[in-house]
Amino acid sequence: MESRLDTLQSRLGHRFADARLLSRALTHRSFGADHNERLEFLGDAVLNLAVSTLLYERFSGSDEGDLTRVRAHLVREESLHRVALQLGLPEVLRLSEGEARGGGAQRPSILADAMEALIGATYLDGGFEPALALVRQLFGELIASTEAESWRKDAKTELQEWLQARRLSVPAYRIVATRGQAHAQTFQVECAVAALGLAEPGEGRSRRTAEQEAARRMLARLRASDAPGGPLRS
Repeated sequence: MESRLDTLQSRLGHRFADARLLSRALTHRSFGADHNERLEFLGDAVLNLAVSTLLYERFSGSDEGDLTRVRAHLVREESLHRVALQLGLPEVLRLSEGEARGGGAQRPSILADAMEALIGATYLDGGFEPALALVRQLFGELIASTEAESWRKDAKTELQEWLQARRLSVPAYRIVATRGQAHAQTFQVECAVAALGLAEPGEGRSRRTAEQEAARRMLARLRASDAPGGPLRS
């Protein structure tokens, strides 16, 4: 086990001054009372801060909504599980015999929790900088290859949520006209918000594209208004 822990610390890029923290981070509650749940709680917060820091650096032109969506993707169980497997955590987890026989060492939730606990333990052992360095090592490549725009909500979804948050009915879309041959048609649509007496046009090579454009124009108009529920009229 000692050699496996040495290998793990090499992979983490952090050698623990307090070996007890490392041991606790790898201990599932089924193994004993000195388990990793408190470290997991701390690690979750440290991970969110570290990933937020890296995203803030990487996406200087993105707004809060985009950054929040990218962060949620990075810190979800699936991502943590994948990183835990890459580090070889199944080989060093401390589980009860029953949990081990039941496949606990491969269970995504257990591995994701242990990954957060390791980040929390690193923070306690060395402070935020080593924890940030660890998160950068684990998620840096994924962050570097991620485009914030790919996680952005589409305009129709954003418009619907904007209206629902203000207790207004969802918008209605209708085709106003189509032009061109069947294989190369252009669609003209209208997005209408009846409660506000507003309508915005959209155009595209497909109905969906045209609706998205109309929704984008409507959303921009509403956001530009100082009184979104007030006397806006087309």
